[in-house]
Amino acid sequence: MSEQIEITHNTDQHRYELRVDGELASVAEYTRAGGRFVFDHTETADAFRGRGLAEQLVRAALEDVRSRNAGVVPSCWFVAEFIEEHPEFGDLVATG
Repeated sequence: MSEQIEITHNTDQHRYELRVDGELASVAEYTRAGGRFVFDHTETADAFRGRGLAEQLVRAALEDVRSRNAGVVPSCWFVAEFIEEHPEFGDLVATG
């Protein structure tokens, strides 16, 4: 039986959430600064680590930011490394 993975944008809590079978497994938190999403923290619950879930979450978050024509400030090391390893998202990094 495969797991059900759901990724949502929780605007009230300023974060993207990944749930596995309904259980919160990973979050990517941000603040807003103008038209930018400042990603400052990404965390995966211990029970879900090592499965690539944070990568799935960050990819979905960046795709959502792109659909909003917004920029990204990768203050979180995980988001910064993800963008470095996936240059197709490099154009989202806000400058100035």
